[in-house]
Amino acid sequence: MIFASDLDQTLIYSARSMGTGHADSDIVPAELKDGKVLSYMAIAALALLREVADQLMFIPVTTRTIAQYQRIHLFQDEIRPKYAITSNGGNLLIDGVPDQQWAQEMHRKKEQTCAPSAEVLRLFHEIASPDWVIGERFCDELFFAIVIKREAMPLAAVLDLADRLSGMGWETSVQGRKVYLVPNVINKQAALVHIQEREGRTVLLASGDSLLDRCMLDLAHTALAPRHGELYREHQSRQNDSPYAFTEGSGILAAVEIVQQAVKLLAQREAGQR
Repeated sequence: MIFASDLDQTLIYSARSMGTGHADSDIVPAELKDGKVLSYMAIAALALLREVADQLMFIPVTTRTIAQYQRIHLFQDEIRPKYAITSNGGNLLIDGVPDQQWAQEMHRKKEQTCAPSAEVLRLFHEIASPDWVIGERFCDELFFAIVIKREAMPLAAVLDLADRLSGMGWETSVQGRKVYLVPNVINKQAALVHIQEREGRTVLLASGDSLLDRCMLDLAHTALAPRHGELYREHQSRQNDSPYAFTEGSGILAAVEIVQQAVKLLAQREAGQR
């Protein structure tokens, strides 16, 4: 079975996003940069994941670039997944090595089916201003990550831009202090389907908190989202039934519930095979 999970604000958390209800002794550093801790993971979640790592295929799936993913030492030293999906599906690591054939295919599809990156950036600059935009990056030459002042972001203008970009083959996602502009062919589901076909396995559980995770959750037999983030806010604002289940808790302790669900599903599958 495959357990595919988003990382930031799903399994690992910055000090700003981890929420409350836990003690310092409940968490462990997950990522370091220049000696500074950037993100943490709940010790209980890490312990459970370590226990089942040999019995299921755990696949980290992230919008981070390859370099940003490689900073997460827990998934370089403690647990070493065979596969990792980075760059929102634009890159695939196999035993830590980027799959160049997959990367080339993603760039080709982007060029053939989506509006040029320069045109997308031009449209964004029409609404951008120093009042709310701190900086921007073109990540792995695939998509844009824009650091913002969330409280100053002109929501109506961003929603209007998202609507325009949707017709040009690009998706917009607001996650915390970042806005992502991503070609729709660069997505987490496509990379997971590729791994499914390569391994002959199915995604039994997927977890994630953002709109960019939705296509991945739709692929899974069971989908579990944290009680925070874009998907949960969308569920609250629409006040309707969500196709996804949500954790009981929010913040960094939601990761414990997510890995517990993977353990539960694994046990159920093993019991059914006896």
